[in-house]
Amino acid sequence: MDEGLPVTTTPVEAMECDSSSMLDPEVAEQFKKEGNEAYKLKEYDRAAELYSKAIEHNPGHAVYYSNRALTYYYLESYSAALEDSQRAIRIDEKFVKGYLRAGCCYLALGNPQQAISFLNKALEFEKRNSDALSKIQQANYVVKCIETADACFNKGDFRTALHYWNQCLGSSPSCVRYKVKKAEVLVMLEKYSESNVICNELLMTDRTNADAIYVKGLTLYYQDMSDRATKIFRQVLRLNPDHKPSQIVIRKSKQLASKKEEGNSAFKLGQYQQACELYTEALTIDPYNKLTNSKLHCNRALVESKLGMLEEAITDCNQAIKLDEQYLKAYQRRAKCYQESGQHEEAVRDLERVCQMDRSRENREALHEGKRLLKIAKRKDYYKILGINKSATEDEIKKAYKKKALQFHPDRHSAGTDEEKSEAEVNFKEVGEAYSVLSDSRKRSRYDSGQDLEEMGGMGNFDPNEIFQTFFSGGGPFSFSTGGSPFSFGFQF
Repeated sequence: MDEGLPVTTTPVEAMECDSSSMLDPEVAEQFKKEGNEAYKLKEYDRAAELYSKAIEHNPGHAVYYSNRALTYYYLESYSAALEDSQRAIRIDEKFVKGYLRAGCCYLALGNPQQAISFLNKALEFEKRNSDALSKIQQANYVVKCIETADACFNKGDFRTALHYWNQCLGSSPSCVRYKVKKAEVLVMLEKYSESNVICNELLMTDRTNADAIYVKGLTLYYQDMSDRATKIFRQVLRLNPDHKPSQIVIRKSKQLASKKEEGNSAFKLGQYQQACELYTEALTIDPYNKLTNSKLHCNRALVESKLGMLEEAITDCNQAIKLDEQYLKAYQRRAKCYQESGQHEEAVRDLERVCQMDRSRENREALHEGKRLLKIAKRKDYYKILGINKSATEDEIKKAYKKKALQFHPDRHSAGTDEEKSEAEVNFKEVGEAYSVLSDSRKRSRYDSGQDLEEMGGMGNFDPNEIFQTFFSGGGPFSFSTGGSPFSFGFQF
């Protein structure tokens, strides 16, 4: 059954074989035949036992080790397969299948360069060996995948990096390094559970695997559990004091905590500009720590709102939500900024989202208030129409109406274009509507509080001409003629 499967190993001195070591070659050959039959039935454990018995009766036969290496390979015991391949080569330095199988084992274990070395050795004896040529091509592809995966990781293209590490593991399923690299990429893609599964499996085999422990620490660090993460990184440094990745993350974690606390302290002291600058500095420390950076953006949004920088504050809230879609406080803060900038529809959308996430009494009341403010915003601004502020007195309201009513009265625009006449009528009507509400203390109070004016009889029968005539009917420098257009009047100066 001596099938050609490449195996990995390093050249070693040929094992000295003494004739006295050949205990019973005939019995050994019989065990080999039985092993071949078990192999054909894919009973690899039994085949390995039979080849082992063949080796006991004839330990100087390279084929027996080669065959057992093949069964170990299919049992995914690549290190054992490699050891047998090396023994076969020590017995027979020209044993091509030994080099082939050694090359395959090195590739499976994640050492493509060494695999290529042994496969090339096989080609020295059989230049056209198709198995060796195929495996060399596969090993070269793994080398390229490693280089590409590292490059993608370094530039932040984690999804592509994951693809290439999966390609590597397809050829090297037992490579611990590739598994750790994949687990690290999964952390950066926020697939923390998948990463932990890989690390836990590795640590079941080797509890001192510093790289696997480090990656478990990363899952905590990037979930904003810095204290727990730091403990794990310190555990890594006890195992390997020169573990640079752990040193780097510990340093970043300290810098983030320090800068954030400095910003918080400045904010409490009312030093908003300084707080803003400190949060900005903190955001440059680790761009990939999304949850921590989400909080920093939200904090900076708060100080920006205090500084009257509402547009910038909204932008920071947007970024905070982009980094953490479940960040309740960011939605609440953005809703407040929207309200302060008059974007009430956007504010209501955020407040509805807040209530979906947390239907507390406080959040429901905030949504109710947001809807009230939206309703107010959608109404006509009567104060703006008359050109007065909300604290205007009764006399100021009358003066404003008088000025605007005379300015927009249709008779004053009778010589204008149809468009100008239409615009004047609309403005005249709005001025009368505003005056009818603001001159009535009860209506004005309801209007100011955001209540429906329709509940008081509505504005359906509103007649701006009637209000105009009533206002000016008390005498003064004006007299009116009601003939013709309902708005016709003559000015006396």
